[in-house]
Amino acid sequence: MKRNRPLTKSASVFRIKLAAAMMLIVAILTALGLYLAQRKVAADAEQDLQQNFQAELSSLHRIEELRHTALADRCATLASRPRIHAALEDNALDLLYPSAKDELRDLMEGQEPPPEQVVESLHARFYRFLNSDGAVLPPPNPNDAGEMTDDIERQLSLPKLPVKQQIGYVHENGTADVVDEVIAAPIFSTENGEVISTLVIGFKPLEIAAKQSNGMKSGIWLRNRLHLPLISPPARKFLGGEIARAIAQTGPGRNNFRVTIDGAPQLLFYKRLNPDSLFPPAYEVCIYPLTSFMAQLHRLRWQIGGAGTLLLLGGFLASHFIASRLAVPVERLALDSEENRARRKRAEATLATTTEELERSTRYSADASHQLKSPVTVLRTGIETLLRREEFEPEVYEELSALLHQTHRLTDVIDDLLLLSRLDAGHLQLALEPVNLSQLIDEWLDDLSALPDTPEVKIDTAFPDALFIAGEKRYTSLIVQNLLENARKYNRTGGWMRVSAQRNGKHVVMTIGNNGPTITDPAKIFERFHRDSNPSSISGHGIGLNLARELARLHGGHLRLIRSGNDWTEFEVRFCVAYEPEPKE
Repeated sequence: MKRNRPLTKSASVFRIKLAAAMMLIVAILTALGLYLAQRKVAADAEQDLQQNFQAELSSLHRIEELRHTALADRCATLASRPRIHAALEDNALDLLYPSAKDELRDLMEGQEPPPEQVVESLHARFYRFLNSDGAVLPPPNPNDAGEMTDDIERQLSLPKLPVKQQIGYVHENGTADVVDEVIAAPIFSTENGEVISTLVIGFKPLEIAAKQSNGMKSGIWLRNRLHLPLISPPARKFLGGEIARAIAQTGPGRNNFRVTIDGAPQLLFYKRLNPDSLFPPAYEVCIYPLTSFMAQLHRLRWQIGGAGTLLLLGGFLASHFIASRLAVPVERLALDSEENRARRKRAEATLATTTEELERSTRYSADASHQLKSPVTVLRTGIETLLRREEFEPEVYEELSALLHQTHRLTDVIDDLLLLSRLDAGHLQLALEPVNLSQLIDEWLDDLSALPDTPEVKIDTAFPDALFIAGEKRYTSLIVQNLLENARKYNRTGGWMRVSAQRNGKHVVMTIGNNGPTITDPAKIFERFHRDSNPSSISGHGIGLNLARELARLHGGHLRLIRSGNDWTEFEVRFCVAYEPEPKE
């Protein structure tokens, strides 16, 4: 139970961290959703605002265009009256204004029309004629042509006479903030078609936007001054400076921007009223209140924020529930991991013990092999000495020769055990060089006939004269020797062997087959000291194939049994290819 307490605590910590991570993800996703939703709402509201504003402006501009068209036609008609032409062409300037008085009487007289008929109104406040220099020709009786101050006369003067109608705006200095709209209609000579004078007529500007229910106000920006009587003088001065800066930055076109007037947000629009005119530039200015728009946007943001808060709380609850459910298998996994950890420690301890035993066994094998070599050498020397003596019977010499042969076999076993010990300890290092496998096979095939107690067999070979592999000659020779000796020993009398070798890509494949007995347990054929269960009088110590396979692996290849049955057993060994060495000079 004490061991499970840290696991329970770790699982609880994991559950808390998982819930916190999920809550953080939910919070981030919710915040991102709220941000995108508010951006979408703000963009849609801004688009609706622009559409409504542009619709109001379009309606106002259509009314203004209709009025300007009517005024332009009327002024052109008045400028072509015969009596006015006669006074100008005959240079009877003293008769100009009296002659024009009757022609322009209906333009100057009449009552101010009601608001719904303001578009059709052609009531003028004054009219004047300009001479050939563009200066105002003063009337003999100003009351007949409309009263005008000297400042307005200076504003009506043009640098030259225009060849087409001009629109301008003049401001009357005084207590009242009054701006008049001016249309200058050229008067052409009936004799040569040149401009001889200009009729300038002043009208009161259209102010229909100031009376609309949506709160939009309109005015005129003229001579660095804003004329919009529906707002306070400080606000007019402030807006005049903002418009001047906007025109200086963006050019004399049309534009809109947001401003704050008396603490209330407004959308300001300006447009040039008299492009390409000889009169000073004038701009129409419209102010659209954004208070209702901002209030609506604020309400929508609060609604989105409230919905996001509810969604966030729901996400937190769901995160806690899901984290609790997900922590259950994690707790089980923690318990299983603890058991697996204990098993792994036991397995590691067992492996360490086994490794230690294997190392001791390897050292023992090496030590035993070294200890055996000395007495075997002494025994072989003694037998060889006895064989050189001549006083023994022939039977004694035969027995001594058999014993000498056994000492040689025992020496080979000891050498193999020493080599296996070095392989197991990882102390065997190879010095790879090109080795002619074909030459090794030929040499060992020549030595097979010298082996005692081996059956006579027929040998077929199929390999090129030079087939180079990467290896150390001593150990590759040992591999070939073990395979060929086994194929010769484990064969029947009158049987045959087949040895072939060829290059296959990056490897050299050597196969050795013989008419030997069927191997009953192929899975154990490469185990050390394993002898097949078939009774056999053939001598052997059971480590040759194991040693050959380990050496083949050390060379980067492998040794395997291809098949065994139907009076045929065949092994395959692979080596890495090496290029043929260059001949020495």
